[in-house]
Amino acid sequence: MILLRKIIKPTIHIRFASRISFRINELARFSDGSAIAQLNNTSVLVTSVSKTKTLSSSSQPSFLPLTVDYREKAAAAGRIPTNYLRKELGLTDHEILTGRMIDRSIRPLFLNGYVYDTQVTCNILSVDGMIEPDVLAINAASASLATSDIPWNGPIAAVRIGSIDGKFIANPTRQQMQKSDLNLVVSVNPKGHLVMIDASANRLSDEKFFSALEFSIECCLPIIDQIKQLSNKTKRTNIELQKFDNLLMEKISILSYDRLVKIFTDSTLDKIARDTAITTLRQDILNELLLNEEISINNISDIFSYVVKKIFRNLIFEKSHRCDGRLFNQLRKINCNINLYEPLHGSALFQRGQTQVLCTVAFDALDSQYRSNDFIWRTGHKRKPFILHYEFPPYAINEIGRTYGRADRRELGHGALAEKAVEPIVPNEVPFLIRLTSEVLESNGSSSMASVCAASLALMDAGVQIHEPVAGVAIGLVSKCADDGTVTDYRILTDILGIEDYMGDTDFKVAGTRNSITALQADIKNMEGLPLNIVQDALRAARDARCKIIDIMNKTISESRKTKKQNTPELETLTIPVHKRGRFLGVGGLNLKKILTQTGVTILPIDEMTYSIFAPNKDALNEAKQIIDKLLEDMKEPELEFGGIYTGKIVEIRPNGVLIQLYPTMPPVLLPNSQLDRRKIDHPSVLGLNVGDELQVKYFGRDPVSGTMRLSRKILLNTGNIGPVRNMISTEQDKKRPGIWDIRPLKTPSSDETKSN
Repeated sequence: MILLRKIIKPTIHIRFASRISFRINELARFSDGSAIAQLNNTSVLVTSVSKTKTLSSSSQPSFLPLTVDYREKAAAAGRIPTNYLRKELGLTDHEILTGRMIDRSIRPLFLNGYVYDTQVTCNILSVDGMIEPDVLAINAASASLATSDIPWNGPIAAVRIGSIDGKFIANPTRQQMQKSDLNLVVSVNPKGHLVMIDASANRLSDEKFFSALEFSIECCLPIIDQIKQLSNKTKRTNIELQKFDNLLMEKISILSYDRLVKIFTDSTLDKIARDTAITTLRQDILNELLLNEEISINNISDIFSYVVKKIFRNLIFEKSHRCDGRLFNQLRKINCNINLYEPLHGSALFQRGQTQVLCTVAFDALDSQYRSNDFIWRTGHKRKPFILHYEFPPYAINEIGRTYGRADRRELGHGALAEKAVEPIVPNEVPFLIRLTSEVLESNGSSSMASVCAASLALMDAGVQIHEPVAGVAIGLVSKCADDGTVTDYRILTDILGIEDYMGDTDFKVAGTRNSITALQADIKNMEGLPLNIVQDALRAARDARCKIIDIMNKTISESRKTKKQNTPELETLTIPVHKRGRFLGVGGLNLKKILTQTGVTILPIDEMTYSIFAPNKDALNEAKQIIDKLLEDMKEPELEFGGIYTGKIVEIRPNGVLIQLYPTMPPVLLPNSQLDRRKIDHPSVLGLNVGDELQVKYFGRDPVSGTMRLSRKILLNTGNIGPVRNMISTEQDKKRPGIWDIRPLKTPSSDETKSN
C-alpha cells in the first residue's frame, strides 16, 4: 500500500561549522524533497520527485529509472547568456558531466527493488565566482533525498580536495584550484565508506592520493551528522519494493545452472560467442516456463539475470575462476602499433584483449584552441591547448545505431576521463594546439583506459616531448556483504572484461605514470560504499598493472620521436616594423586571409612587431614565405638618413600642417605647424604655402610608438645649413621596378665653379 505524502512541510535551518548551510523545505514544497545548500554566496536548490505508483508486471522496469538534471544559469551570476537567443540553450558538457557525478553519488544507496521513476533536479540559485557549485549540488541532493520519503540509505556528503605545496585543502576556491596539483571529488556514506570518487591529478603519488582520500572522509563525516539531524525531523513513509518469487528463482536456477557453469568455464569463448550462448539459454528457459505457467516475461528475464550474476560471482569466490581463464592479477594480451598512416601527425593502435582503440594526433595553430564558455561567471573564455575527443561507434559492440551528431553522456564521460589522464604529461609550453581523437573499434572492457594508453603512444609518435608515458587500467571488485552492508569477503580483479564490469560491484578506472596517478574514477554499483582498505588494495593492483602495461608499450616506443616527420607543422616568427604593419596586414587583415586561403598558413600577432607563422607542413611554409617576401618587397621604401635634408612637394594643406610627399610611392607625411616656421602660426596659409610648392625638410627618424616620420622645416631656417642635403633619384632599372629606389646625395658645386659663376 502506498501512503499519501505531506504537501506542506516545516522549514528547517542548520548552519555547519564548515560554513555550509542547509535550508530544508523552504522552496518547491510540492516536491517530495527539497533542500538548499549554501557555501559563501553560492547556493544550489535540489528537488527530488518519485512517481511511486503500482506498476503492472508487464511494464515494471528491471532497473532504477533515475534521472539527474543539473543546470547552470547565467542569471545566477547576474549575467545574460551571450548566444543569439540570450537564454540558456542545450546542456553543456560541464553540466552533463556534473549530472553524471551526482548520479554516481546517490544511485548506489537506493534500496534493492526500488524501480520507480525518480528525478533529481539541481537548480543553481546564485554563484559568487569563487566556489564551484557541483559539490554543493551533491550535498543538497543528499539532504533532499534524506528528508523525503523515498527509500534511500543515505545521507551522503561530498567534498572537493585540493593540494597546494603538499597541503590538502577542503572545498578550495577557484584561485586555489588553479595552483592545486589535485582535483578530487569524493562522496562518503554514514559508515565512512567511499561511494563515489572522481579525480584528476598532476602526477600525484599513490601514497599521497590515498592520504587525500583519508582526509576527505574526515571532512565529510560532520556534514553527514548534520543531515541526519534534518532527516530525523521529517516523517517518512514506507514504499512497496519489487521482490522476486523464490519458487520461480529456484526453478530457473535448476534449469540453467549446469549450462551457465559450462559457459563461464569455457575460456575459448569470446564476447560475442558468450553473449550469444547466454541469450540462447535465456530464450530456452522462457519457452519452457511460459508453456507450463502463467508468468510474466519480465519476471522471468529479471530473475534469470539475477541467477546468471549469482552463478558468475560464485565461480569467482569458490573456484577463483574468471570466465576467460586468467588469474585475478593477470592482464589480457596487449599489442601496440604506431605510425600507421603517413599523412597523420601521429597515430597509434592499442589492442588489449578484445578492446581496440585507434588514436590520432593533429596539430593546429593556437588560434584554433577550444574556447569554453559553459558558465558565464567563470573567468572569461577558457582556452584549452590540448583536447581529447572520444568516439564510441555502435559497431564496436556489434550493434546498429547513430554514428553522427553530438556525443552521448557516456562518450562525454569517458572522453573527459581520458583527457584528464593524459593532460598532465603534455608540456605546458606547447606552441600549437594538440587534438587527440580516440576511436574505439572494439570494446570488451574499459575503452577509456585503452584510450589513455593509445594517446600516450600517439603523442610520442608525433614527437610531442611528453614528461613520461601514461597508461590506464580498469580494476574490478566482487564482494560479499552482510545484511548490514558490511563487506565480509572480496576479490580484486585486474583488467576486467565487460561482463565482469556488469556482474561486479565496482569499477576502478585508474590512469597514471609508473609512480603516480593522473586520473581516477570509481563507479560503485551493488554496494553502499567502499572501505578504505579495499580502495588501497585496488590502488596497489592498479599500480602493478600500470607498470606492466608501460613496459609493454615501451617495447614499441619508449620516448618521443626526436626527428620531425615530413608533414609535421612548422612554427616561425616574423618581425614587421610598426610603420609597415598596416600595409602588411591589409584592410581588415585581408593579406593574412589571402595567405591562409592559398597556403593554409596561419599568421597571428604576438606583439606590436612580432607575428607567429604556423604552417601545416614545410612546403606550405615555404610557399607562404614567398608570398610574404614578395609582399614586403613590393612595399619596400627608401631608407632615409637620420639628419639628412630632403626636398618634398606639398600635396595637401590642413589646419594643423601640410602633407609632404617625399617620393610618389611613399605615403605623404604630415609636417605640423609647429615645425613649419620659427614663429608660432595657426594655419599654413599665413606663410603663403600652396599645393605643389616644394619645401626642404630635415629628417629626425620615426616615432618609436606610431612609426610615423618626424620632419622639421623650422630648424633649417636657422643660420647655417645643418646636415647634408639629400634627394631621392631613380635609375632606369629602378623605374622598371616601382617602389624600390636608391637614396643619393645631390651634387654639390665645387669652389671653382662657384667663382666662375
